[in-house]
Amino acid sequence: MSRAAQRLLQRLLALSLACCLALPSTPAFAAAGARHYAQREDVRQFIAQMVREHGFVAGELRALFSQARYQPSVIAAITPPAQPRARSWQAYRALFLTPERIQAGAEFSETQRAALALAAARYGVPGEIIVAIIGVETVYGRNTGGYRVIDALTTLAFDYPPRAEFFRKELENFLLFARDADIDTLALKGSYAGAIGIPQFMPGSYRRYAVDLDGDGKQDLSNSFADAIGSVANFLKAHGWESGQPVAYAAQVQGGDYHRLVDSGIKPGYRFGELPGLGVNAAGAAPADTACALIELGTPEAPSEYLVGFNNFYVLTRYNRSSMYAAAVLELAQAVKSAAAQQ
Repeated sequence: MSRAAQRLLQRLLALSLACCLALPSTPAFAAAGARHYAQREDVRQFIAQMVREHGFVAGELRALFSQARYQPSVIAAITPPAQPRARSWQAYRALFLTPERIQAGAEFSETQRAALALAAARYGVPGEIIVAIIGVETVYGRNTGGYRVIDALTTLAFDYPPRAEFFRKELENFLLFARDADIDTLALKGSYAGAIGIPQFMPGSYRRYAVDLDGDGKQDLSNSFADAIGSVANFLKAHGWESGQPVAYAAQVQGGDYHRLVDSGIKPGYRFGELPGLGVNAAGAAPADTACALIELGTPEAPSEYLVGFNNFYVLTRYNRSSMYAAAVLELAQAVKSAAAQQ
């Protein structure tokens, strides 16, 4: 080989190495997703299961998965950071308790007044709670997600081992939902986790809790605000919402005994009458035997805030399993109700 050829080869090797080093890092398990899903053995086994258990046509599912695309940004979005930061209630709260979101919620409450009243009468859930959940999830239907649901769920079901079992079940539910609703499986879009529509229901929740509140004969959470409103209310009712009961009270704490309540978790396990003896003063009243929990909302380098949470607060955490989420929904609901009343 001539010296000129050797120098050219060295430059090409150096360029190749530089390009490799410049590639963004991704989890090692993501590499398999570069292959067409229809050609993978794990996907073929899943297809066989869908044929066996639900009567799907194997060729149709192979054609579908040949068009599903691996989405590295989905893996990046769902993968926890290597060094997670301490969660901040004040930072989390600031994301949702904005003047714009509160005002938009008041306007949404007005335009959807009839549907909210119907849902409240049928399921016992206050309209402002429904509005707040939709406001937190999608800013009242404005941000419902830009990923094809089939891409997001396939990526997570087959290329995200930490939660593959969960997402394969959601993929199964999505295929069943799409078949039953006669929708274009390749067209429907949602979040990076595969959540769908105005209230961001996962496919399993869509199949279990979606309702046809507007009476047009279909459960459409992507285009019908009425159906979305009714479905949120139905979800909460199915998870134990108690009509007319409080959600949470602000609380003050003193001493050290209250730590026992915080450490016991967010599911109500103490009685309201026990709180004073444990150094907790709630800003509201309830019967002494009412089940409750003490919720700590922490902010680094700032004093924590506390809530006495009742059953309805716990029900809100079934929508998103975070006490900060439930607290933000509650505050947004109160702010939207106040703004709507002023209008």
